[in-house]
Amino acid sequence: MDKYNLRDTAVIIEEDNVSIVYDEEKCINCKICKRTCEQNSKVDGHYELEKTGDIGLCINCGQCIQTCPKDALLIKSDISETMDAINNPKKIVIALTAPAVRVAIGEPFGEEPGAYCEGEMVDALRKIGFDYVLDVTFGADLTIMEEATELIDRIQNNKTMPMFTSCCPAWVKYVETYYPQFINNLSTTKSPISIQTPAIKTYFAEKNNLNPEDIITVSITPCTAKKFEAHRPEYNSASLYNKKEMRDTDISITTVELADMIKLNNINFKDLNKNSEFDQLMERGSGGGIIFGNTGGVAQASIRSAYYFLNQKNPPKDIMEISNIQDLEGVKKITVNLESTIVRIVIVTGINNAKIMLDKLAEGIVEFDFMEVMTCIGGCISGGGQPKVKRAFANKVRLQRIESLSNKDKDVEIRCSHDNPDIQKLYSEFYTKPLSEISHHMLHTHFISRASDLNKK
Repeated sequence: MDKYNLRDTAVIIEEDNVSIVYDEEKCINCKICKRTCEQNSKVDGHYELEKTGDIGLCINCGQCIQTCPKDALLIKSDISETMDAINNPKKIVIALTAPAVRVAIGEPFGEEPGAYCEGEMVDALRKIGFDYVLDVTFGADLTIMEEATELIDRIQNNKTMPMFTSCCPAWVKYVETYYPQFINNLSTTKSPISIQTPAIKTYFAEKNNLNPEDIITVSITPCTAKKFEAHRPEYNSASLYNKKEMRDTDISITTVELADMIKLNNINFKDLNKNSEFDQLMERGSGGGIIFGNTGGVAQASIRSAYYFLNQKNPPKDIMEISNIQDLEGVKKITVNLESTIVRIVIVTGINNAKIMLDKLAEGIVEFDFMEVMTCIGGCISGGGQPKVKRAFANKVRLQRIESLSNKDKDVEIRCSHDNPDIQKLYSEFYTKPLSEISHHMLHTHFISRASDLNKK
């Protein structure tokens, strides 16, 4: 592959990219992927090969996969590794599923976009051979307990502000590379998957009398960048706790890969049990955990719990359901009165829009206290690992998926992360309280500057 010839026709994907594979033979040089990366992800065209040591940069978001008309860009498959683990009788393989997967997994099997296929997804995972199936909305609730407390702590104790969400690994990598001066603005709270997997290899293992060295955690996610996140060397809390060499998240596969696994195992999606339920102890999360898959969902869930922590009561309806917070608008500015404090929130979807806010911040223009950023338009529901949609129908499908998660949030009995009884039990038995010493070591992380990747000379 001649990178210099590709420069004007396609994105440059290195062979060691953990998320994306480029098939040069299928490429028709249409430049669609290049425009997507340059305009939406703000990567292609924002670095020079002459300065990067001839290495193409990538934030692993996978949006080039979504827009490629000829499948020249594909998800790097981890199906074989997953099936090898499942077929190893010595291993206990645990699947944990992100909320956006269940509103897209039905699409490759003829279901309408946004169809809520949670039960079918759980049943399929069991039929494939996973020993336990857990819900990442539980991890989302755990993230909110720490992140909402962290936001309050930063505000009340004059710590680094404004605070950015850090749930989106592509967004985090973008900040690390292009705006390292704002690394300390990123919430140190881990993303739901990376906060739940060490809990599986510690608390969950102890409760179920499992040897953590035998556990293989497999995240099922809409996001190709989660493959990169799983490889971050600092995500090894379970190893430090157990004093044994192990990763927190062993394998990360996408919605598309799960659909392929269902087909490879000759499972008829139409025959799957719609009422299958997750395994207990980390069974499910609140409505706030469910909407993590939508743009605005993380901020909405955080504000619900921040209000409670400040006032010891759940928020009124206008704060419980902030209007028009979950849609496709690129930048939304909201001011929320938490009684004891007022928080200015910015909801951003798309790195192109995040760049605008970062540039203003770099100029000293501070318009917010808390910023949620999702790299993919609409949030995780349109991640690089989701089933592809024709471009003409993309926004319609995004809105259908958003609506499905939003409606589920309104239907469930427990809508606030702090009201989740299993989360309360986890803290009382293990983490003690948010921002405690043990939660600091297990549930928080740090980030690194990657600015040197832009200029290796």
